Amino acid sequence: MCGRYTLLADELKIKERFQIPYAIDSYQPSYNIAPGQNVLAIIFDGEKRRAGYLRWGLVPSWAKDVKIGYKMMNARSETAHIKPSFKHLMGRKHCLIIADSFYEWQRTEKGKVPKRIQLKNRELFAFAALWDKWEQEDETLFTCTLLTKDANNFMKDIHHRMPIILPKDKEDIWIEQPFSSAFDVHQFLQTVETEELSSYTVSNVVNNARNNDATCIEPIV
Repeated sequence: MCGRYTLLADELKIKERFQIPYAIDSYQPSYNIAPGQNVLAIIFDGEKRRAGYLRWGLVPSWAKDVKIGYKMMNARSETAHIKPSFKHLMGRKHCLIIADSFYEWQRTEKGKVPKRIQLKNRELFAFAALWDKWEQEDETLFTCTLLTKDANNFMKDIHHRMPIILPKDKEDIWIEQPFSSAFDVHQFLQTVETEELSSYTVSNVVNNARNNDATCIEPIV
């Protein structure tokens, strides 16, 4: 699973990297982004890329209770194309969630140890994600879920699952290509190879989502 990540880059760098031609409304860097918070996302509206905020934790359009979102922060890519909560989104409601690292907790004899994982080149990247719009009376929510897969050789010593990080040359395909079926999307995701990663241990301060400063990413030697 993926339950926390960071986005520390300045707005200009994000705009250049993801080809966003206008200001990102209310952008603030964060050391500890958690489910239930608004996250910076990119969708394709049929003509251009659009950047904006989605709430992390999917609330499907048919849901009766918005609290379901706290149980749907991640979706397994291996089964999302057949699961009722996700299959109708797999073919048409794709987005990029912008990040520069994520946290995972490694089980050890001394308990769970938080790790910060980045691309080896420490560049910005995008998670593959799904989004939906929920409406009820006078309330509207735009929410998302991150797609995950089995851990690769690097990650398996830390955790058995990992988020899908899209290579830069697959980002346009993910949000712009009109896939013919949810199964085709499933097959595409199985071909995605994660770029090289690196990791280091951080302190337990990151365990509390209210902690959001540079101490979250300080290495523990």
